[in-house]
Amino acid sequence: MPPKKRNNGTTQSKELKSSAESSSTDKKESPELSTKKHRDKDAEFVTLCKSLHVTDLVCDRAWTLWKTVQESLDEVTDSQIRLWGACLFVTVTDMDVACFTLTQVLKAISLNVKQFMALVRKLDVNLDTISTRVNSALSRLEKKYDVTLALYQRFEKTCKKILVSDGKEKETMRSCWTMFLLAKGRALQMEDDLVISFQLLLCTLELFIKRCPPDLLQPLYQSAISKVQSPPTRTSRRNQSKAKSRPPEPEMDAQLLETLCKENECNAEEVKNVYQTSFSAFMDSLDLLRSADFPQVNDLNQQYEEHYLKTRDFDGRLFFDGDETVLAPKVEIAQVERTPKKNLPEEDAVLIPPQTPIRVAMTSIQQLRCDLNSNGDQPSTNLATYFKNCTVDPTQDVLKRLETLGHAYSQRFGQAVGPRSAVLGMQRFSLGERLYYQVMEAMLKSEEKRLSVQNFSKLLNDSTFHTSLLACALEVVMATYGGSNFKSGGFNHGGGVDSAETDLCFPWILDVFGLAAFDFYKVIESFIKADPTLSKDIVKHLETCENLIMERIAWRTGSPLFELLKQEHEGGAAEQVENPASFSQPLQHNHTAADLYLSPVRPGLRVLPPESPSSQAAPQPPTQPAPQAAGQPPRHPKSNSLSLFYKKLYRLAYTRLKMLCSYLLSSHPELEPIIWTLFQHTLQHEYELMKDRHLDQLMMSAMYAICKVKSVDLRFKTIVTAYKNMPNASQETFKHVLITEGHYDSIIVFYNQVFMQRLKTNILQYASTRPPTLSPIPQIPRSPYKFPNSPLRVPGSNNVYISPLKSARMSPGIMTPRSRMLVSIGESFGLSNRFQKINQMVNSSDRSFKRTLDLGSTPKPLKRLRFDVDGQDEADGSKSSGDSTLIQKLAEMSSTRSRMQEQKMKEDAESRKE
Repeated sequence: MPPKKRNNGTTQSKELKSSAESSSTDKKESPELSTKKHRDKDAEFVTLCKSLHVTDLVCDRAWTLWKTVQESLDEVTDSQIRLWGACLFVTVTDMDVACFTLTQVLKAISLNVKQFMALVRKLDVNLDTISTRVNSALSRLEKKYDVTLALYQRFEKTCKKILVSDGKEKETMRSCWTMFLLAKGRALQMEDDLVISFQLLLCTLELFIKRCPPDLLQPLYQSAISKVQSPPTRTSRRNQSKAKSRPPEPEMDAQLLETLCKENECNAEEVKNVYQTSFSAFMDSLDLLRSADFPQVNDLNQQYEEHYLKTRDFDGRLFFDGDETVLAPKVEIAQVERTPKKNLPEEDAVLIPPQTPIRVAMTSIQQLRCDLNSNGDQPSTNLATYFKNCTVDPTQDVLKRLETLGHAYSQRFGQAVGPRSAVLGMQRFSLGERLYYQVMEAMLKSEEKRLSVQNFSKLLNDSTFHTSLLACALEVVMATYGGSNFKSGGFNHGGGVDSAETDLCFPWILDVFGLAAFDFYKVIESFIKADPTLSKDIVKHLETCENLIMERIAWRTGSPLFELLKQEHEGGAAEQVENPASFSQPLQHNHTAADLYLSPVRPGLRVLPPESPSSQAAPQPPTQPAPQAAGQPPRHPKSNSLSLFYKKLYRLAYTRLKMLCSYLLSSHPELEPIIWTLFQHTLQHEYELMKDRHLDQLMMSAMYAICKVKSVDLRFKTIVTAYKNMPNASQETFKHVLITEGHYDSIIVFYNQVFMQRLKTNILQYASTRPPTLSPIPQIPRSPYKFPNSPLRVPGSNNVYISPLKSARMSPGIMTPRSRMLVSIGESFGLSNRFQKINQMVNSSDRSFKRTLDLGSTPKPLKRLRFDVDGQDEADGSKSSGDSTLIQKLAEMSSTRSRMQEQKMKEDAESRKE
């Protein structure tokens, strides 16, 4: 039976009405709501339920939820009908029933997507209203909305460059947008993938451009269409004999597609792959390959309607109509970035393109591909030499491993993204493979310089090292394409969260390769140091991956971390995982991948001073242990990887605890070191409590325990409420805690039944007159990772910075979006008058002012750049209280050199006298 055709695509209100009807009548389990059964409820609430076609059971549960919310809210600031709509949404999501779509409830309560998301999260006052299922649904909807909004905004701008504005282009644009939404829904399982969705949009535009009448196109696209294309005005011969079927028109106009990609800064080869796989299959399903006509808008609307009702989220067609439910949120005035006024002449001004989500993504991908463009898919000559220098040549094992892992990666990529996306997976794997070779070569060069050896046979024949290095390279590629995202909570057990694999967020790559998180962590720091071209965002992404591993992923059942800890504790009871005395020492970052993957390498009794040059010596094999005292039982060599892991773990743990204490215990600063002592004791001696749990669960439990014995009134609800405000906090951390095997409950149940039972004796010691000795406070450094491309401050100045020379792969506007003038030493700068302008800017006594949007208030003066000129460095030209650091150092150097010369002259004179 053919689908029922719609009148047109413009009357969205009629579509919504039919949507509600079809969504209710198609479901046999959704009978008409009985008004008699709900006389105990507010009449307006029942009316809202009837308009959304919910069942009696949904109505009852939503009303019960509303009464709970009503009691927990101190005051109801929002209208009741909006809160009712939020309660209904939470109820149907938890019950997983198809009563209404997100758009239908937004229309009913007059809210847009962002406002509604904020309202639903506001319901979670007592932290037990929103389940993990609802929270996951909210996150998915929010991300999908952000992606669709960004795509539509780019679609509008692109269409203005393609189509002539004569009033007729609107219907063409509407059909194109609807077809894209349908293609995205059918071809992709991950509809929130910005890059692949944008590539699919370009494919859709290509189809419409080549079928568009020439007089409707701008000159650029008229000339871009290949001459071999059939005239777009030609109609299909529908009455032609089926026996003589017309050959299909060319599936893809390569020249036109390349023009679209060039105009939108998108890689043409990737878009062609999307076209030939996903988009061609989609067109074939609509029987468009054999037709040169535009797709019928009614057919597209009907088919998208079915998809929209199935997904039960927002109607993407409403973006085209500027509907209030999908309006972009207005930027608050306070959030607008305030920058200095641009006072350069117009001819010198650099036009900076707006940094939209799509532009940022395309620029990042372009930069990555540019960096790897010169690399091949095979080991370089230098890397091949390293392989040949090994006692056992690892070349064949490396190639075979890449082939096996590449196949596994592409297959799992296709399962996650879409049924025909395995080719795209191989394309991204190829980029990761190039990065893998590049970083490996850099690592080996660094090791050769450090150790003065060229035979790295043991390291290069370590399969775990290679798999970890490849996984890290692929994580960089995926983060570049998909943004720095992580699985919310990261728990893969129950809890009502959809277990279907629909994203590529970390730690997806670990699951694909069957790689232990503890093994992966070993390569992260060396990887960052070996590749100075990594952007700051990517470095931060990898650092976050490292934190996720330390806080929970490395503590999963079956992790090699537990075996190492067991060996450490059994090998010598007196030896600790990490000596607390080292907490106050700076965290040394001289460990390399070789140190960690060939660990354990140093005897347990050997202690190196922090600044000892021997800390960078070659890793010694474990066949040369330190001599044992007579009668002393042998000990296992201490693990470098475990030692560094715990150093970083302690610093992460204390950083989190310090932040939470600043929220809750500012009036009791004496409690922070006590809580830290209990927390550190738990991680060191009761590490089994971390199995399949989260670091923050132990932190909150330790805080509650100490406050309890010290008679400080601090409830768990208060702790959890403050914890929600911490960066990267997930509600699953306190709502979904392992109690016993296979059983999960809240953080309070965990404290009472597990934490308190295990540590009761230790906790009570803190209430005695002889409490345990306090653990030293770890020294918290800044990020251990240097950013090679970041500007460095000039000594002796407050805000003068120098950036290293960069390759000219991107425009200055993108590279320095807020700079007044870009100066690159070593490249052509232009006329000499530009140097004069710089001097004028530096020496000018006029103060510059920050731009403010509040025109009625007096602008706040911006501090002038401070330079050391003639001993003056203040804005008013007055003498500073002392010479600048730079001038002082130069003076010291000059004085020292003068004294040395005088001394030498005296010695020479005395020797001549003798």
